[in-house]
Amino acid sequence: MTADELFPEVLAGHVALCIECNTNTRASVPVRWIESSSGPGTTLYACPDHALKLDPGPFPGELERGA
Repeated sequence: MTADELFPEVLAGHVALCIECNTNTRASVPVRWIESSSGPGTTLYACPDHALKLDPGPFPGELERGA
């Protein structure tokens, strides 16, 4: 095993998978939030090109009863 394999280069920044084209993007835009009954919810992201075409929401707090 080489030193490069033991210590791979780690790039800084948030990387997310676009829900539309399934590619990794560093310029991720949150577009939806999925509530979970057994833990924290999950935020779904899109790349900038697809974020403009998707309808945003819901986000945390938008689906609370009585709101």
